[in-house]
Amino acid sequence: MEKPIGIFDSGIGGLTVAKAVSKILPNERFIYFGDTAHLPYGDKSKEAIQRYSKAITKFLLANNCKAIVIACNTASAVSYKYLRDKYQGTIPIINVIDPIIEEVVRFGDHKKVGLIATRTTVASGVYQEKMSRRNPLVEMAVLPTPLLAPMIEEGFSKDKISKSVIENYLSNPIFEGIDGLILGCTHYVLIKEEINEFFNGRIKLYDSTDIVALKMKQIFEKEEMLCDSKQGVNHFYVSDITEGFQDSTLRFYGDNLKLELLKL
Repeated sequence: MEKPIGIFDSGIGGLTVAKAVSKILPNERFIYFGDTAHLPYGDKSKEAIQRYSKAITKFLLANNCKAIVIACNTASAVSYKYLRDKYQGTIPIINVIDPIIEEVVRFGDHKKVGLIATRTTVASGVYQEKMSRRNPLVEMAVLPTPLLAPMIEEGFSKDKISKSVIENYLSNPIFEGIDGLILGCTHYVLIKEEINEFFNGRIKLYDSTDIVALKMKQIFEKEEMLCDSKQGVNHFYVSDITEGFQDSTLRFYGDNLKLELLKL
C-alpha cells in the first residue's frame, strides 16, 4: 500500500520514532507533524491535548495517510482511546505505550519496573493500569520528571547540567530495587546512555523507538499494508519554528531535514 504513514508528536521528540520507522520499514514514507507551538504537552490539560491530537490527525488523514502513529507518550495516554474508537475499522491508530508494555511483559523476568514520564502521562495512570492487567505481579515505581523533556529540547545532554538533573530524579528512593525502567517520553531516548550509566548497566531500559517500529511492521504485514518499494519523500511539518530549531532536529533524527511550517 503506497500511502504514507502519519506520525505526530508534541514537538520533535517523536523524530526518534520516525528514524526507527525509516530503519525498520525502509520502503515506507511518512508525514511527520511536530506540534511545537504547543509543546510541551506534559503540562497541558487533557482537554487541550485531545483537541490538538484531533486536529493533527484530521490533517494527516486529509493527506491520505494509511496509519497514524501517536509518537508521544502524553498524547498516547490521553488521546489514543478517543482516536482509536473514532477511526476503528478505518485505519490503524498506533500508540507508543502498548508496545512497551507488551515488551516488558514478554521479557517476563521483572519484579519491579520504574517509569519516568511527564506529569500528565503519570497522572493518567495508563502505564500502571495496563501493566496491572497484563502482569499484576510486577510492581511499578512511577515518577514524573517534568524537567527532562525541556532540558533535552534545549540541547542539554551529556553535560554537567543533564547529569545533575538525571541523577536528581533517578536517585529517588522510589526506584530502589528496580530491575527495569521505562523511558516514558520519546525525548528520553537521547539521554538513554546517561541513564544506563547511572545504573551501571544493571537494569533493562525500555524506550519506544524500535519497539514501536517493529509493532508497526507486524501490523502492516498482517493487514497486507506494506509498501513494496520506496515511493516519494518524507515530509516534516512543525507548527512553530524558533531560532536554532533546525539544529535541534539533528539530535533527534540524526540527518539534516527540511522542516515546513504549518499552522493548523
